[in-house]
Amino acid sequence: MSEQNVKETQVSEAVVAETAETSNQREERRNNRGERRGRGERRNNRAREEEKDKYIERVVTINRVSKVVKGGRRFSFTALVVVGDGNGLVGVGYGKAKEVPAAISKGVEEAKKNFFRVPRIEGRTIPHRVQGEAAAGVVMLRPATAGTGVIAGGPVRAVLECAGIHDVLSKSLGSSNQINIVHATVAALKELEEPLAVAARRGLPTDEVIPSYLRNTKSEKAGA
Repeated sequence: MSEQNVKETQVSEAVVAETAETSNQREERRNNRGERRGRGERRNNRAREEEKDKYIERVVTINRVSKVVKGGRRFSFTALVVVGDGNGLVGVGYGKAKEVPAAISKGVEEAKKNFFRVPRIEGRTIPHRVQGEAAAGVVMLRPATAGTGVIAGGPVRAVLECAGIHDVLSKSLGSSNQINIVHATVAALKELEEPLAVAARRGLPTDEVIPSYLRNTKSEKAGA
């Protein structure tokens, strides 16, 4: 074998070795990126699960909607969802998608954007009687003594439980449409006021604006 052929063979072997090394390095980098991506996805999934555990989610109603187009009918789904932390924070969302899980997910995201704070007494009931209206839906809410529970129908109960209200009396006075009832309940909760704010506005002591049953309860505890 001539000296030139030997040199060409050595150069070819060096090129092959370098190419193999480059390929191995490229494959190793790709694997490292995949591992980092996998860890990132796991962290994101864990964060989503923790956030989901933090909130209470209630699906009030799911409807199938059809749209007539040139080629026939197109079906989609709508979901009315209530989300709250069970501690005075609640929101309502309405999602629409081609699949039910996607519609619920959109409803949850919208509900979180619509969060508002609900005034509560002793962390369990509402401060005073209130009535809310939305379209043809009318809902009346009244405070209740400890141990009463949530006396309400399905749509109203979903909102109250997500808001962290455990003792309340309610009555639906208008339409039986679940969407209207939910929005009427939200309207009623937004009308609630803290006893301190009412007392300051009226120029009265706080004890005179709190519900009578709470005054009686405090008197009994003081007497005991």
